[in-house]
Amino acid sequence: MIGKNVIESEPIPSSEVKEVLEEFAENNELNYVQNLTFNHLARFKRYSAEDAKEIFEKLQDELGLRSRVAAHIVDLVPEDLADMRLIFAKEPGNTTKEDMEKILEILEQYDYIE
Repeated sequence: MIGKNVIESEPIPSSEVKEVLEEFAENNELNYVQNLTFNHLARFKRYSAEDAKEIFEKLQDELGLRSRVAAHIVDLVPEDLADMRLIFAKEPGNTTKEDMEKILEILEQYDYIE
């Protein structure tokens, strides 16, 4: 693509993406892709942007999860160990049942938006 160059890429929770798009839309018109993304993000249950950021940081700091995995967990809102196993299925290394239970305990401390 002419004139486009990715300088930095970092996984973030989808609720933060939605918040950025909302702020951008206040002063600008969303293009087709941005509008599709915004509409897609509005369809799923999620945590508030503040809670998502806090959970994201806890998962990285306390449990040592990679940012990509932490973002998946915040976005997918797993409800039980079966959901957790699906998230970790293709991840290198072994995540123990105790770690997955700790993650679920962290998630239970927060309410999500439908």
